[in-house]
Amino acid sequence: MTPQELKKVLSSGLLSFPITDFHANGDFNKESYQKRLEWLAPYGASALFAAGGTGEFFSLEPKEYSEIIKTAVDTCKGQVPILAGAGGPTRQAIAYAQEAERLGAAGILLMPHYLTEASQQGLVNHVEEVCKSVDFGVVVYNRNVCRLTADSLEQLVEKCPNLIGFKDGIGEIEPMVAIRRRLGDRLTYLGGLPTAEVYAAAYKALGVPVYSSAVFNFIPKTAIEFYEAIAREDHETVGRLIDNFFLPYLEIRNRCEGYGVSIIKAGARLVGHDAGPVRAPLTDLLPDEVAQLKALIDKLGPQ
Repeated sequence: MTPQELKKVLSSGLLSFPITDFHANGDFNKESYQKRLEWLAPYGASALFAAGGTGEFFSLEPKEYSEIIKTAVDTCKGQVPILAGAGGPTRQAIAYAQEAERLGAAGILLMPHYLTEASQQGLVNHVEEVCKSVDFGVVVYNRNVCRLTADSLEQLVEKCPNLIGFKDGIGEIEPMVAIRRRLGDRLTYLGGLPTAEVYAAAYKALGVPVYSSAVFNFIPKTAIEFYEAIAREDHETVGRLIDNFFLPYLEIRNRCEGYGVSIIKAGARLVGHDAGPVRAPLTDLLPDEVAQLKALIDKLGPQ
């Protein structure tokens, strides 16, 4: 898939990040991960991001990463494109990006570098080096210590033809409007805030109709229903799902740092697609929180 073909794929439809399956001892569970992808792929997501943030990229070692990406590519071949997570220090991000390309991924989501703050020129240099190390498409994730301005992105698109996407996980309206207006159709734009459904209507109004859904991991039917309601401006359905599911869901998720991933794994377990525990430093939901999540899922009906 060429970068421009990938850009077209990412310009419409729902995206999602499959969680990564672990055994009880924390080792990667390949068989369970394959079954998860086989279950999710037919629901109609435009693309899946393997080993992304919800897939606990930050906890994976290189050998595991290779096995996860290969498993995702092989399992979903001919059904849904796989983008791989890549990130960390520049040379490490390059190594992950090149490995994902070797294994047949359609592109990467370039997540933030680790820990240290950086100037805009430093961020430009980092993204440029990663883009130039591969031929396939790159989507940059604007989040945490990676906060690119419109000026920086304008420099990058001139230097990097394969930089085809911008995913926003910050949620500041003014810079997002500036980027969208300045860069126009040169990039495809993705909503990437945690529990993106809550922000979906506002981002659609900004010219960003596509987003990635974490809850697709355990309520795929509802996730697609919500995306389609946003697309056709079905305010009644959107309001009902936000009131009855997403807002009470956020009350559980916001109780503890790291629950953005933990609650997804709890949901998958509740619907019969157990992915095992989260890895440290994340922690799993408490029993009463799992019970509250189950009540919310039960109200939605079969998925």
